[in-house]
Amino acid sequence: MEIRWAQGRDKGCLAQLDRHIRPVELETSIRLGRVAVAEEEGQLVGWYRYNLFWDNTPFLNMLYLLEGHRGLGYGRQMMAHWEAQMRAAGYRAAMTSAVAAEGTQAFYEKLGYRQVGGFWPVGEGFEVLLAKEL
Repeated sequence: MEIRWAQGRDKGCLAQLDRHIRPVELETSIRLGRVAVAEEEGQLVGWYRYNLFWDNTPFLNMLYLLEGHRGLGYGRQMMAHWEAQMRAAGYRAAMTSAVAAEGTQAFYEKLGYRQVGGFWPVGEGFEVLLAKEL
């Protein structure tokens, strides 16, 4: 699997697949180098995107693997890539979140993330905030 920073040519495909971000915001995130895509033999298998919490702490907004590519270790590889990039950029900690009712929280905890809080988004389930020292 190859992980690379998304480019303008990836925007169309990602905009169709990622309904959690407006296309204009996705374009900005790609331009800022905050979206990475994972490919296997030239085919998209997943992506991640992040932003900065409080303008100083990397916050993983999305880690997504397409059907058929889950449970194969790609998520761990993508997280290792992101964390390495954040360490190289000088960050000492990273954050993410997960819906408490889903199994995603356990995935992040296996990678060393610990619950640091949570909140109830309007109309959504409880969202757990997780953090890790890099």
